[in-house]
Amino acid sequence: MKTFLLYVVTAIAEIVGCYLPYRWLKEDGSPWLLIPGALALALFAWLLTLHASAAGRVYAAYGGVYIAVAIMWLWIVERIRPTSWDLAGVAIALAGMSVIAFQPRG
Repeated sequence: MKTFLLYVVTAIAEIVGCYLPYRWLKEDGSPWLLIPGALALALFAWLLTLHASAAGRVYAAYGGVYIAVAIMWLWIVERIRPTSWDLAGVAIALAGMSVIAFQPRG
């Protein structure tokens, strides 16, 4: 559970770090959005170093959680209700993430 929560926090940091510059560029937001955006991306990079597994495995497993968090962001922040296809994709991505992240270690 601790590993999964770390993936979730990592995904939130990445999404915030990308969303704020997006708001500045596409929605005429303040250039001041770039400062917290840059800080969020720096936090994202640091959080990736806290994962215990090899970097390639971390990135592969993280991708599944990122997909789930991005769809939650769509719903909560952008107020767009996910479709059943979105939710099916999240389930498949999380299943793949679980196989990669929680495999037996020997």
